Amino acid sequence: MTADVLTQRALNRATLERQLLLTRSAIEPYDAVGYLVGLQSQVPLNPYVALWSRLDAFDPVALGQLMTDRRLVRIVVMRGTIHLVTDDDALALRPLFQPVLDMELERHAEHAPFLRGADLTPVLEFAKPLLAETPMNGTKLRAAIAERFPDLNAAAFAYACRNHLALVQIPPRGVWGRTLQVTNTPVDAWLGRPLVEHPSLDDMVLRYLAAFGPATPADATNWSRLTGLREVFDRLAPKLRTFTDEKGRELFDLPDAPRPDPDTPAPVRFLPEYDNVLLSHADRTRFTTDDAPYRMFQTAEPVHGTVLVDGLVQATWRIDKDKASGSATLVLTHSERWTKRTSDAVLAEAGRFLEFYEPSAASHDTRVVALG
Repeated sequence: MTADVLTQRALNRATLERQLLLTRSAIEPYDAVGYLVGLQSQVPLNPYVALWSRLDAFDPVALGQLMTDRRLVRIVVMRGTIHLVTDDDALALRPLFQPVLDMELERHAEHAPFLRGADLTPVLEFAKPLLAETPMNGTKLRAAIAERFPDLNAAAFAYACRNHLALVQIPPRGVWGRTLQVTNTPVDAWLGRPLVEHPSLDDMVLRYLAAFGPATPADATNWSRLTGLREVFDRLAPKLRTFTDEKGRELFDLPDAPRPDPDTPAPVRFLPEYDNVLLSHADRTRFTTDDAPYRMFQTAEPVHGTVLVDGLVQATWRIDKDKASGSATLVLTHSERWTKRTSDAVLAEAGRFLEFYEPSAASHDTRVVALG
């Protein structure tokens, strides 16, 4: 039997639905973070933008409180990057990504030469209780290692601690309206519970499909940076439904996952610099029709995020603030031809977004820059 074919537009709508980007959801932020398998958080305020575009009546203060209460944590997981995840996921996901962090250390241009063949155990056994008792930033950890192990390259071994000790970045780092330089402590000490000893890779892939499918094994690899996932998909295949895309590639999905009508309207949505919806597929063409969106990034001006219009990346955004007047201007750069109706929808959402992101600004304005 020939597998059903899913068009690019069908894939777009299916992924947007699962990412809570077709209709804002009423679920709580904690549940949203868990359902989405974490939010990219290397830029501390990115999760706030991501959830504002996904949830009804989103309260950024409440999200920050979840971090302070240790229900959400910032930890290195997928792709070896910082994500905001639930407390349970921090303990279950982090061990799955140790191979990614091992590979990073092996290939690190600066630190690998000092770590190759070295016995890390003494340093790790020294650093873990130290960080558990007194969370530290990188500078203080390097100083402590240099004092205790003067013959070692402190920077390299501090980086090895970052990759081996399952560290969380403690608040107020990442808390709305507050700031703190990166300060780390072991996740088991922070949460008072141990890492999951035998986490399930199969469960992780099923959760990936629920939040990002339909998808290929290569897509899941791009999302996670883990290798060997084809074997997991093959093992799970009896539980999954298969499709093909317009290029003939086999796609896997949960049988009962939502796959909306391709003609379902997709509202304007503002995304942060790093949003997993755009980082979790090997083939990103479900979110763009050509290379036009990427030309918008090739400017001298900073880019703080992207804008989905009809489900596709059609604009970038940044916020310019004037210290003298206290004003905040949202600058939109786009390369598509917009109808008046589309332009009005983008500007309306831009106004709402700017009020959320810059609530204390003396005035708000929006400027549109169209690329030729």
